[in-house]
Amino acid sequence: MENIIIIVILAAIVCGIVLYLRRAKKRGEKCIGCPYAKGCGGHCSSPKNENNP
Repeated sequence: MENIIIIVILAAIVCGIVLYLRRAKKRGEKCIGCPYAKGCGGHCSSPKNENNP
């Protein structure tokens, strides 16, 4: 019984993450983890943008 509860909790967490990612992509965010996601142009991982968003 405890295993089922743990599985349900993990499934709910994963579903929540997937829904968040889908909504963020629909809003037009290119880099979801970036605080400047709507305006950075999708180059968040490039070294030249570390100090200049």
